[in-house]
Formats: sequence, structure tokens, C-alpha cells
Amino acid sequence: MKQFKKIGFYSAFILPILLVAGFYLGGLNLLLIHGFVFMVVPLMDFLISKDKANLPANEISPASKARFYRLVTYFWVFVQVGILVWGFYVVSQFSMSLGRWIAFVTGMALVTGGVGITVAHELGHKQDPLQQFYAKILLMTVCYMHFIVEHNRGHHVRVATPADPATSRFGESFYRFWGRSVIDGFRSAIQLEKERLSKKNLSVWSAQNQMFQFVLLPVLFVGIFTLGFSVWQERLVWEIPVFFFAQSFFAFSLLELVNYIEHYGMERKILENGRYERVTALHSWNASHVVSNFLLFQLQRHSDHHANAYKPYQILNHHEESPQLPSGYSAMIILALFPPLWFRVMDRRLVDWKEKIGV
Repeated sequence: MKQFKKIGFYSAFILPILLVAGFYLGGLNLLLIHGFVFMVVPLMDFLISKDKANLPANEISPASKARFYRLVTYFWVFVQVGILVWGFYVVSQFSMSLGRWIAFVTGMALVTGGVGITVAHELGHKQDPLQQFYAKILLMTVCYMHFIVEHNRGHHVRVATPADPATSRFGESFYRFWGRSVIDGFRSAIQLEKERLSKKNLSVWSAQNQMFQFVLLPVLFVGIFTLGFSVWQERLVWEIPVFFFAQSFFAFSLLELVNYIEHYGMERKILENGRYERVTALHSWNASHVVSNFLLFQLQRHSDHHANAYKPYQILNHHEESPQLPSGYSAMIILALFPPLWFRVMDRRLVDWKEKIGV
């Protein structure tokens, strides 16, 4: 892979830098991270040609084994935990107006949710215990640890079917989808863990039930830091848990926005034997916009990810036959927040694509 593209994957680290710089510069500079994500990135996606190039066959194996790409994601784990602890310090030491506090919380969520959950998603698909551990650390910091169960064993099996909470339906607004995906996704993770334990002849109340850990660990994490800061400042630092759970809410809501975008209106056919056709590159929206793909570790090549979930991010392919988003995720997130605009742009595009390929 070209050196430029390798370096490009470090662009995600711009976000925590902007958050820290914006806070200390003061004033409207706290919105630097928001402006970068929702204004600069969409503009650059528009101005820069799409990257539809796929790795040559002889480069796939060396690229998939290269340590560089794993180390980028490992480094992110430590950066995210560090920036979140710095956030604890900020909210406990500095008084902020409500508007400034909201800007800081949502800015943190762009770091922990926008990039952090993306990295957790990448690591959580790997069998290596260390990568699985790092994925859980990242998801713990946004109170969404059950995602590693529901996404891998639920979503990837049921995607583009009515049984999948994370597949948005044609004509469904993001706000209706959010409630269904969050609640039913959690229920699905509980059921999947119950089935896993049952195969081992273990009770759902077994200590091996990961769902207990997934609920308790974020509380324990924030509890330890709340206690530590409270002892240091000789008062109950209630600002830390409020901040932690607030940024978690916005972080996993960003994930659900991405889920909404990735599979809007996708449906798998039912075969003669009553089963659904296998998942292919036709069952996810694709986007090969350069800048946003750097920031999101090529998550926007989502069609290939679902067709070949084993692939690491650096070797994901562009599929021209997949439904194509008109822009990268940054711009599409804004569009999804306004359902009438979303339906106006996406419904016609979805119908035209289905007519074109005959599905």
C-alpha cells in the first residue's frame, strides 16, 4: 500500500488534538472538532476524487499481515482512555456554562464514538485475545460492551432481514430506528449469551455470562475515577459520572447513526428452501470517499466488510455494484438527523439502484 495511504490512517488522531486545543484556546474554539468533522471533512470528501482502487492481488497478503495497521489501532486505545481521563479532570476542575459543557461532551463523543467505536468494531472482529480485549476496553468507555456480542453473532448473521435490529427499514426515520436498535440490540445480546451458555450446560446466572460484566464494568470504571478524584479534591465529584454517561449516550448514538446509514432499506431475498440468501456486497451501502475513510479506517467500504467480515480494514475493497452513498458518513449523519431531507435524497437513490441491478 502506498505510503500516503498508510500515513492517512493516522488522521483519526486529529480529533483528540482538536478537542484539547479547542478547550484551552477557549471560546468558540471548543467547536473546532465539530467544525472539522461536519464541515471540513464533507467539503474535502466533495473536492477530492473518490478512491475506488483496490489492492492488487499480490499485495493483499503482505498488507493484511503488516504490523503497522494493527499498531495504529492499538495506539488509539491508549489515546482514547487518556483523553477520557483528561475529560474527567476538566469537568471536575473547570466550571462551564451549559452550552460549553454540551460542546465539550459532544466533542468527546466524536472521539470516543466517532473513532473509538469504529476501532472497537475493527478489533472486535479479530480472534486474537489482545485485540478482543482492546475492543472491550474501548466499548467500556462508552457503555456499549454488549455490541461485541450483538454485532458479531447477531448483526452479521441477520443483517438485511427484519430480525436484525441494526438494519434500518425503508421509510423508517433515524429517531424511530434508534429506539428499536438500542433496546432490541441489548435484548438480542442477552439472548445470544443465553444460547452460548446453554450449549455449555451453564445457567444464564453463571459468572461466565458476559452481559453481567458488560453492565458492571463501565460503572466500576467511572466509579473508581469518581472516588479517586473525590478523595483528591476532598468533595464528591459528581460531575465525572454525569459527564461519562452523557458522552457515552452521544457516542453510541453516533454508532446508531452509522448503523442507520449503512443498511438503510437493504433486504435479503428468501430462497426456495425458506432461508435467506447469503450476505453479499449488495446488502450494505458503500462509500469510497477518501478523507472520511481515513478517519474511519475504511469502515465506509462496508459492503466488502459484510461480504468478507474476516478482512482487516486495510484490504477492504470498493464494490461498484454495491449501493453507493452520495457522500461520506460525516455528511450523511447530518442528513439522517433531518428525516424529510434523508427520505428525499435516499429513497429515490435506493429505488433507482434496485431497478438498475434487478433486486
